[in-house]
Amino acid sequence: MLYLRKTAFFNLTLTAMSLLWTMAVWAETVEYDGLIEPCLIVEIGAPAEGIVTKVAVERSSPVTKGETLVELDSSVEQATLEKAKAMAAFDGEIRLQEAQQAFANRVHQRVKQLAAVSPHDKDLAATEIIQTGHRLKKAREKSTLAKLELKKARAVLALRSIKSPISGVVVERYVSPGEYVDSQPLLRVVKIDPLRVEVIIPARIFGKINPGMTAAITPELPEYGEQTATVTIVDKVIDSASSTFGVRLELPNTGQQMPSGMKCLVRFEIDDDPGGMKKATARITPDQAQN
Repeated sequence: MLYLRKTAFFNLTLTAMSLLWTMAVWAETVEYDGLIEPCLIVEIGAPAEGIVTKVAVERSSPVTKGETLVELDSSVEQATLEKAKAMAAFDGEIRLQEAQQAFANRVHQRVKQLAAVSPHDKDLAATEIIQTGHRLKKAREKSTLAKLELKKARAVLALRSIKSPISGVVVERYVSPGEYVDSQPLLRVVKIDPLRVEVIIPARIFGKINPGMTAAITPELPEYGEQTATVTIVDKVIDSASSTFGVRLELPNTGQQMPSGMKCLVRFEIDDDPGGMKKATARITPDQAQN
């Protein structure tokens, strides 16, 4: 009988130790209202003032990065560019100075060999070589400046064509051909691949949602079905007035099929013990084991 009691006590002790190290996770499913928005909104302006000659897009037009959207009158800039091209191509002054320098070198070589030539004349011949070298250097500097002016003219002309800085969709068109523009925006372009989801969450959940977590997104339009988004930003400050904080998620939108601006439901699966899995513990006394 004593042996059976000891065996029962030993078995119960093992059970207690096993329960002591058993891990259990309690998960909480929470769901909040969210809003699907573009990940980037750009108001495209004109880098220079002028008259609009062409608008290549309409509202809802898809655009790619680097695509020309608006063109301004560039007749003056075109003329300046043509002039700069001609100036950069001129090399007559350089050729002239090179010829004069070669001639001065030949004269100097002959003068050095003539004993009847005075030192003064020899000095003049040597000086002519130096002066010709400086004139040749100046001609080459002018050529370099002309090439820089050509580069500048091309850059100024490029400012007359306004290109899209992102790939996305045009949502607003503010100008038409013939209008004079200065500093006002011309177009509004949004990037919708990926989309972003903004959601406001009660303060009691703070610390349980972290960047890298995923959430299920259910758009208000059922044809888009349930989507998966990833948390990218969690606000570090809780709004004291509403006792809430903001969370942003990134939602892939390959092919730009899903529109932005929809309401949605955001569902999180949150561990009850975010810092680690809780341990279930039990205590069995020797008296209980003997019984």
